[in-house]
Amino acid sequence: MNIQNTERVLYNKVRVGNREISPIDWEMTPDLSFGTYESWGGRERVRDNSEQVYYFFVDNWGDEPRVCLMERAVKHAKVLAEIDVPTDIVRKCVEKQGRAARFEMSFAIDQDVKKWLIANVLDENDGKYVHEVVEKTVRENMGKPLPEQGKAKWNFEVVELPSSSKILLDEDVDEVIRQWNFYDSQRNTSGGFTNGLVNPGDTLTIVDERTGLQWQAGGLDICSNRTMKKKIEELNKQGFAGFHDWRLPSLEEAMSLMESSVNFKGVYLHPCFSMDQPFVFVDATRKPGGYWFVDYKQGCAFWSSGTIPGGFGRLCRTLAK
Repeated sequence: MNIQNTERVLYNKVRVGNREISPIDWEMTPDLSFGTYESWGGRERVRDNSEQVYYFFVDNWGDEPRVCLMERAVKHAKVLAEIDVPTDIVRKCVEKQGRAARFEMSFAIDQDVKKWLIANVLDENDGKYVHEVVEKTVRENMGKPLPEQGKAKWNFEVVELPSSSKILLDEDVDEVIRQWNFYDSQRNTSGGFTNGLVNPGDTLTIVDERTGLQWQAGGLDICSNRTMKKKIEELNKQGFAGFHDWRLPSLEEAMSLMESSVNFKGVYLHPCFSMDQPFVFVDATRKPGGYWFVDYKQGCAFWSSGTIPGGFGRLCRTLAK
């Protein structure tokens, strides 16, 4: 390849709507992006917080894998477009990745996908394969209004769930689920925990009058365990919903929200909680290694790495007695 052609590949451009995106970073991948823009050590390589990179990756979260164009910077990640790469090429790319955890489903493109993109999408092509992703604000259905705090009549015994940080073996988690009779699609399909969910008078939080916990109705976006701790510190400094003592829930606390059936949003949660945090960090590490999570999409507790990309957060606080 001569110098002129090499320069052309290095500075490819793609048109997305009214924007011309250039240059494309062919070396960037989802994993490398995390290491560069999220991890503590990687941030040292970022010259400017406003610096942006553009790269293609394979999104394998849906029924069929798809190629997307990502815009990435510090504290910023946005899918700009979906690309109509032939399905057989994308499937073969995914097959090369090997087995992956269910929350690690974003992959680097391979050489075959790259060649197709250069030939059919970049530079002077007419853009017929590029579909701009336009963000739409959709108001989530949170179900029927909850009773007001202090006005509901419950027929249950108030309980105090363990809230301290723990190191848990697999068999410890089995015991926790049996002890409290939490529903778990793998460990205890006949289980079920009764909550007393009420509206404390705001649109940000939910109170459980059985456990004495106040919860975020929504939560924090996906990130590493390290970044999650920073986000919690920032949220407490800001005083989310007027409080400064938000924390990760214990395994028991997070499992107490698990419903025994899927709601109309497709998660094992009361619909008053957002579906945008399908699996969440809990304040428990696993021995011999890893972190524990509660997965409201699959209806179970599980463990995995807390690094790339990690998990979501739904924070709680203990109400004053």
